[in-house]
Amino acid sequence: MKDFAGTPGTLTGLFLRMAQCFFAAGAIASMVTSKGFFNVTAFCYLIASMALQVIWSFGLAFLDAYFLAKKKSFHNHVLLSLFVVGDWCTGLLSLAAAASSAGVTVLYFHDLGSCSFGEECTKFQLSVAFAFLSWISIFISSLIMFWIWAAH
Repeated sequence: MKDFAGTPGTLTGLFLRMAQCFFAAGAIASMVTSKGFFNVTAFCYLIASMALQVIWSFGLAFLDAYFLAKKKSFHNHVLLSLFVVGDWCTGLLSLAAAASSAGVTVLYFHDLGSCSFGEECTKFQLSVAFAFLSWISIFISSLIMFWIWAAH
């Protein structure tokens, strides 16, 4: 089977995993630096989901780097199935967390007139933006992994 962009063990695959890790860590960092995030369940869920995403993406980025260093292609069907399921699960969790946090942020900014948390509101918005950017890169990786799995 021919390797294409985003396949595990390629430079683009490593880039996608690092982007997932970076954006998820950014979402965590901007949310954790705000004072009142723990009062909103959706924000706590965002932290938990993005933490899982950082762990998952970092682990797969490490595998991508390993396969790049060894100049080997990754086509183990059993592990590929595990990665497909893991990508889709973390992708759905990340989308749910980003969407629910975005809903709370919209509630604060638009429905209630203005955000009463001051500077914290900007951190909430930034965290949600990072979460959606992380989800976009997760979605791309998930589609590529599913495509590889289906072609196997």
